[in-house]
Amino acid sequence: MEIKEVVLNKMKEMGRPVTAGEVEQATGLDRKEVDKAFNALKKEGKITSPVRCKWQPAE
Repeated sequence: MEIKEVVLNKMKEMGRPVTAGEVEQATGLDRKEVDKAFNALKKEGKITSPVRCKWQPAE
């Protein structure tokens, strides 16, 4: 499974807007990998930001 899939699945599991740091702690992945995944997911339109610095899966 790709890192961005792991990140997206964890965000769905958490069920609320989260920061990259929260995803990092929940998955145990390196922060740089989480940031790369966030950037890729943003470009693909798979995550949105309802609050500054927090992200959630796009519906």
